[in-house]
Amino acid sequence: MKLKVTLVKSPIASLQKHIDTVKALGLHKIGQTVIKEDNPCIRGQIFTVKHMVKVEEINE
Repeated sequence: MKLKVTLVKSPIASLQKHIDTVKALGLHKIGQTVIKEDNPCIRGQIFTVKHMVKVEEINE
């Protein structure tokens, strides 16, 4: 299974930890989407910035 992660809120006024997490997910601009493998590491990153991203599961 894969996860489709979309940035919906700017990380500019956020904590440095959240800015770094968004960068680690590969997101740069609002509305940008990346496809990531579903594993505990990625789930933890998403949980950290859950207020800034939208997540959808993709079954492949």
